[in-house]
Amino acid sequence: LDLSAPTTSGRQTAMHRELLILRHAKSDWSTDATRDFERPLAKRGRNDAPRMGEWLSREGLVPDAVVSSPAERARETTLLVCKSVGFKPKKVVWEDAVYAASQSELLGVLAGCPADAASVMLVGHNPGLEDLVDFLAGGVEESPDGKLLPTAALARLEMPEDWRHLKAGCARLLSITRPRDLGD
Repeated sequence: LDLSAPTTSGRQTAMHRELLILRHAKSDWSTDATRDFERPLAKRGRNDAPRMGEWLSREGLVPDAVVSSPAERARETTLLVCKSVGFKPKKVVWEDAVYAASQSELLGVLAGCPADAASVMLVGHNPGLEDLVDFLAGGVEESPDGKLLPTAALARLEMPEDWRHLKAGCARLLSITRPRDLGD
C-alpha cells in the first residue's frame, strides 16, 4: 500500500491535519447480492450520501485524499460524496484492506496516506471505524442510541502531523455528524 504520492491542493499546514471518517450509507439487505461485499446502497443510503457530501462542501471540508473500501456500499457512498464535494473519482484510492478492517489495520492504511495531505477522508465499515475513532480520540462517550457511527455518519478529528505515527489519544474529536442532524 502506497498512498504517498504528493497531493496538489496546496492546502497543507504543518500543524493541523484532519481525518474525516465516514461510515458507508445504509445498505440494502433485500437484494440478490450473494456476498456481503456486493451489497448495494438502499434508497435511504442513496439519499443520505449526497446530503453528507453537500454538508461537507458547505463546511469547506473537501479532503486532499480519499481512501475507501471497494465494497459496493462503500464505493457507492464514496462516489456520491465525492461528486458533491468536487473530488475527482479517479483520485480515490480503493483499498481492499479497509473492507472488514480492524482498528490496527486501519492505522496501517492511514500510515500510507500522503505526507502532505492536510485532510484525508476514510470511507469504510463498522466496527473497525468506531474502534478507530475511539482509539484516536482516547475514548469517546457513547451516544444515547448506542451507535457512535450509524450509517453515513462522519467523525471529524484533528490529527497530529504525521500519518505514520498515530497513537491512542493522539487526536481530538471535533464532531460527529449524522444525516439526521442535517434536517430536511
